[in-house]
Amino acid sequence: MDVFELLKRLIAINSTSGEELQVGEFLADYLSSTGFQVRLYEAEQKRPNVYAWRGDPRLVLSSHTDTVPPYIEFSEDDNYIYGRGACDAKGCIAAMIKAAEALIEAGRDGFGLLFVVGEEKGSIGAITANQIPNKSRYLVNGEPTESKMILGSKGGLKARVRAQGRAAHSAYPELGESAIEKLLDMIQQVRQTSLPGNEILGTATVNIGTISGGIAANVLAPEAEAEMLFRVVNNTAELKQIVESAAAGRASVEYTFECEPVFMEHIEGMETDVVSFTTDIPLLNRWGKPLLFGPGSIHDAHTEGEKISKLELAHAVGSYANMVVRLQEKPLE
Repeated sequence: MDVFELLKRLIAINSTSGEELQVGEFLADYLSSTGFQVRLYEAEQKRPNVYAWRGDPRLVLSSHTDTVPPYIEFSEDDNYIYGRGACDAKGCIAAMIKAAEALIEAGRDGFGLLFVVGEEKGSIGAITANQIPNKSRYLVNGEPTESKMILGSKGGLKARVRAQGRAAHSAYPELGESAIEKLLDMIQQVRQTSLPGNEILGTATVNIGTISGGIAANVLAPEAEAEMLFRVVNNTAELKQIVESAAAGRASVEYTFECEPVFMEHIEGMETDVVSFTTDIPLLNRWGKPLLFGPGSIHDAHTEGEKISKLELAHAVGSYANMVVRLQEKPLE
């Protein structure tokens, strides 16, 4: 099948995070039939990572098999393929596989394919895949980058903040203490703080993603909680200082996710950019120096109209194949 048919088959399999078994088994069968040695590694029960290789792999092409909900069926027109995972990241997987087939036909080996579960929710696949023994010098990670080589990606810091108050009738606020007001004061201090900047990645940002608490409009809230996610441009430590300064005397802080920004290798002659989203790259640091490249736009990912250009997808096959050749020919450092 060509790259369009392969992507259609992948989109037809619902693989929202936690439900990756069927797509993993499909990929394992397909890659075995094309001449790869293949092994499934369970990240969790019925959630297999797929590792396929030819010869002694010194580089791997990697992406993730899971998608965000809700599942959206495949459709197409003359220019685009639509459906959940079209660009994030089944388009990358399809292009990587067809590139690998072209390399095999040209007599090349010494490379692998690594497809992991759970990138959209917790990255358990990458965490466990990082324990697989390997001699890889380079990791080419696939995410929708508009077919540009990415020089750097922001890190992430997720903080859960909880405030405690004392319930009282709202007609007599002096008898209680509102956890919601304490939480709002803390959040406002964070929002008014100038966040750090970086000459490559730009300025750190913060999103107040969830906020909850309280009992009723006429009761001072005894508890309140919020989650905030920072996009990190230098390091998580400087952002933790901002959070903890704002929380002092107001709220407790729990960090539920953190990863530092990543600066990537690139291939001369290819268009470059930077991105604000995080990837599995920091969790796959035993697979060699990272590169980040993929067809499609992050602005289409996670949307009801997720799509990928057929022309860009076809070009990505050649781009991935060219990367493998150039990285294999790169002198040892």
